[in-house]
Amino acid sequence: MKRDAVDGLERGDVVLLPNLPFALSPAEAALLDPSSVKQGTKTVKYDPDTGRVWGYAEGVDAAAVKSMMARYADYTRRLLDALIPTYGAALKIGNTSFRPVEAQGRDQSKRHDDTLLHVDAFPSRPSHGQRIMRVFTNVHPGAKPRVWRVGEPFETVAERFLPKIAAPIPGSAKLMKLVGITKSQRSAADHYMLQLHDRMKLDDEYQRTVPHRTVEFAPGSTWMVFTDQVSHAAMSGQHALEQTFTLEVDGMAHPEHAPVRVLERMKGKKLR
Repeated sequence: MKRDAVDGLERGDVVLLPNLPFALSPAEAALLDPSSVKQGTKTVKYDPDTGRVWGYAEGVDAAAVKSMMARYADYTRRLLDALIPTYGAALKIGNTSFRPVEAQGRDQSKRHDDTLLHVDAFPSRPSHGQRIMRVFTNVHPGAKPRVWRVGEPFETVAERFLPKIAAPIPGSAKLMKLVGITKSQRSAADHYMLQLHDRMKLDDEYQRTVPHRTVEFAPGSTWMVFTDQVSHAAMSGQHALEQTFTLEVDGMAHPEHAPVRVLERMKGKKLR
């Protein structure tokens, strides 16, 4: 099971644990309402390193929000440590997210529209080629699934879009860090990953015609995926918890599958 999980994740599969719910206390269950989120946003966030929580509406039980999200961060960390112990210290925990708003029908710009197929990249927090892994749990109290589309393999996406992407402008990464657009200096890998994300979402014909499959995640299920590698779109669903992790490429069992390694092979040079 452990070896299958590692191989599947790194190959670009979605690993589903269909009967692994995350139980909520009565106070936490009361948060399953879109009014729990601050107006104008779709997500409550929690930083496990600092304990900071933000994005919840005024009047919401802040202690319940923090308790739920801190428990989920610990739950997913323990899950991955048990399922993939080989990652060890190379796997770093990031922010926790709570999404009580229906994914379908939100009015957003294309770049922020997660119902469009895309691969993930951090605009303000350069990853320098590190992997982005996310663990999700559908905590809907009824029977509503969270519905995804899953698209082409990463290498196919890169072959389609990479030739159209210009190299980063010399000095631009240093300038973006200087003026505060990014928290650290972007690498060439960050530039290309962000461009792939944007070009996928902005290409209407691609979104209409690209081969994909639909996957439904039932309430009480947990799933994990390298979202920097797997082309995905959250089409509908409500009440999900999500935990972000980053992984050093050298900590992988099969580092040749990492997007940065794929891009480096295609460009014929190092991008970090």
